Amino acid sequence: MTTLTETSVAGNDDRRDNNGSNTNAYAGHNTYAKVDQKLMVALDVDGTLVDHDGHMTPGVREAAQAVVAAGHEVMIATGRSLNATLPIIEKIGIERGYAVCCNGGVTLRLHPGLENGYEVIHKATFDPAPALRALRERLPSAKYALEDADGNFLSTERFQDASFGVEAVGVDFHTMLEATAVRVVVFSTENTPEEFNEAIDHVGLAGVTYSVGWTAWLDIAAAGVTKASALENLRLRLGIEQHLTVAVGDGRNDIEMLSWAGRGVAMGQAPAEVIAAADEVTHSVFDDGAAHVLRSLL
Repeated sequence: MTTLTETSVAGNDDRRDNNGSNTNAYAGHNTYAKVDQKLMVALDVDGTLVDHDGHMTPGVREAAQAVVAAGHEVMIATGRSLNATLPIIEKIGIERGYAVCCNGGVTLRLHPGLENGYEVIHKATFDPAPALRALRERLPSAKYALEDADGNFLSTERFQDASFGVEAVGVDFHTMLEATAVRVVVFSTENTPEEFNEAIDHVGLAGVTYSVGWTAWLDIAAAGVTKASALENLRLRLGIEQHLTVAVGDGRNDIEMLSWAGRGVAMGQAPAEVIAAADEVTHSVFDDGAAHVLRSLL
């Protein structure tokens, strides 16, 4: 594991090979700039580009804009829904390219010639009823929300969150069971992430992909769908070689993405299992860790 320091350039740091030893795969100052190859750069949002209050510092914004302007394929890869992702895309200046929302459940193509500047090119839906029934039996006090195939949010107890991007419509639990979902969110103020993991293990969720967030927050997507699966589809579409992929993230829903990337960088405040999946660790979100990584690509 490589830890980035204030003065280190990420492109110079030693990388693990498959045997766990260190190999200098990025020797030389600003290797990326010298070889003039287009990178595919996947960026998480919350806890990476913005803090947990949703604030993006000027340093992070300017570094991201510079990498976009340099011509690399920069794309957001977030658990946020579409409408909560679009402001971040605009802020860092991505007008053409792609974005991954809903932890891989929705993929966007961005182009100024499209209506509203984007189109949905892939959406992975699933039947949420089995998971919802099983979890409610184990976590009866939790709140539940669901994004349907049309981008609407249905929720119990008027459950709202900024990551939804739209105001959720309060419904009864039975109505949620009948919906077709892109994303299901389970939240509890009375359970720890560890208790959520225990509930998931006990329930034995089948046919879905899930991740537990910083708090007692569970995101559920369709079977086999993660940020990494959506990014791999885009990598193949763009014809970019695997070793030219970079990913930065901080959450448990970033583990697959960091493992997938040719160069996976965990934020400094990330949990231990996220750091274990990464090749490098940068500074925390409070110390502009993402900006350090982004500047190393220029």
